[in-house]
Amino acid sequence: MNEAARNLKDRIAAALQLQGSGSSDFDLNPGTVLPEGRKLRDAGVLVPVSIASGGPRLILTKRSSALKHHPGQIAFPGGKVDAGDKDACAAALREAWEEIGLPQDLPEILGCLPEHETVTGFSVTPVVALIREDFAARPEAGEVAEVFSVPLGHVLDTENYIIESRRWRGTRRRYYTVPYGPYYIWGATARMLRGFAARMES
Repeated sequence: MNEAARNLKDRIAAALQLQGSGSSDFDLNPGTVLPEGRKLRDAGVLVPVSIASGGPRLILTKRSSALKHHPGQIAFPGGKVDAGDKDACAAALREAWEEIGLPQDLPEILGCLPEHETVTGFSVTPVVALIREDFAARPEAGEVAEVFSVPLGHVLDTENYIIESRRWRGTRRRYYTVPYGPYYIWGATARMLRGFAARMES
């Protein structure tokens, strides 16, 4: 690992140690009243930072347009914690293998961002990891339309985030976006990245 990669690793590890509360898809909508006693399902997503070649890049997926939930959206590889998973980290690694063909022994986990509550009732733990070697990405048929990457510096710059809104269940919901080229990164993915960027800038 070269000096630049070591410095990045140290910066990310330090940022993940910072104290802070979790986030939510409703953060930009303070008037939203969430039901008391709601039960959230645990999930884990991998935030894979590749340092295999060139500058650091964030690996993301574009979901299949045929999916019932979130078709065509940009997402981290990951999913719900299954009974056989030890924890959210294990779920994130398993799902990354299933969704994009990332070998489970390749990511070097640096830590986790605070949990994020989604509009679909999940409590998501974002697991940040370094990927030091190239791998042959294999999109999971029927679920992942594309595996791509964006410069890490783009999503870690809070100036690149835009607040937009749309109608959702009869009310106007505001959310973060961080577009890159043809990729419209928004919703929970953008919100988790915005939290990551804020930590890296503090």
